[in-house]
Amino acid sequence: MSVSTTHGIGDSTPRLDKSVRARLSGWLQRNVLTLAVGGVLLVLTVFFSLTAEAFFTMPNILNILRQIAPTLIAAVAMTFVITTSGIDLSVGSMVALSGSLLAIWAHAGMDSGLALALVLTLGLVVGFVNGWFTSYFELPPFIVTLATLGIVRGTALLVTQGYSTPLPRDSWLTYLGQGRLGGVPVPAIIAVIAAFAGWFVFTQTPFGRYVVGLGSNYESVRRAGVNTRLVNLVVYLVSGFAAALSGVIVTARLASGSSNAGVGFELEVITAVVLGGTSLRGGRGTMLGTVLGALVLGVIANGLVLLHVSPFYVQIAQGCILLLAIFMNTRLFARFGTAMK
Repeated sequence: MSVSTTHGIGDSTPRLDKSVRARLSGWLQRNVLTLAVGGVLLVLTVFFSLTAEAFFTMPNILNILRQIAPTLIAAVAMTFVITTSGIDLSVGSMVALSGSLLAIWAHAGMDSGLALALVLTLGLVVGFVNGWFTSYFELPPFIVTLATLGIVRGTALLVTQGYSTPLPRDSWLTYLGQGRLGGVPVPAIIAVIAAFAGWFVFTQTPFGRYVVGLGSNYESVRRAGVNTRLVNLVVYLVSGFAAALSGVIVTARLASGSSNAGVGFELEVITAVVLGGTSLRGGRGTMLGTVLGALVLGVIANGLVLLHVSPFYVQIAQGCILLLAIFMNTRLFARFGTAMK
């Protein structure tokens, strides 16, 4: 009896080990880029902690979270867009237009709540235009959103005539960018809520699975009875809304709306998403990677400033990171593509 039991354990243990190793190997392959960006974030944190005295302090950490909040909010929505193998280049212009209109309307005496609702609705309208042309007319997302980038930025310049508009001093809107709740900056709290909501929808709902399916095998999802055009349209609606919300936070933080806000914002958002491991070819996205990607950009920008490096180098660094991220994205996905989808 005892011999038989011993044989049973001896036979099952290698099979169990093999199964665990296979599952671990598959998990590592699926999350290789997320792990890589997590390692980069750790190295950067250690480096700046050793070289900049004020870096690893609670006030500075909270400051980093406040600074990356607009990028993270837009990046969460962009993760959905890129996972469908799309792109949204209009988010930076949307930041400028929504912030400018919010400041103009609030300065003119409009109720702050109504002004906020109107600019968020405007974000949905721009997202609808992007989604309508890409979903129902099958125009390339790059071309459609490049066109709306110009239209929205031009509209922002038109309505402001190139001037900045201050928010009223007594407006509660400034609390959205400058306020704190329990010592934590309000923009950081909004960004965390957006990231958690994005993670939940992306990983725990049928809509998230449809988004992944659109990027990996569009025709199969369509033949399964899913309204693929509607799913794609909703993705761009979310992106437009998130960009408008980011514009509100930027304007509230600066207490001023400007048509020059958000220049290069789309580059920053796309860098955060791609750096985090979302595939440019579609079919795979990761919210955790997007959060880590946004943190990497925030840590670099903050660390360089603390080291008294010219802020002009920040944009150069972001461009280099985007290039490296695209290289890793395409190379690693080409190598592990089958396992990662």
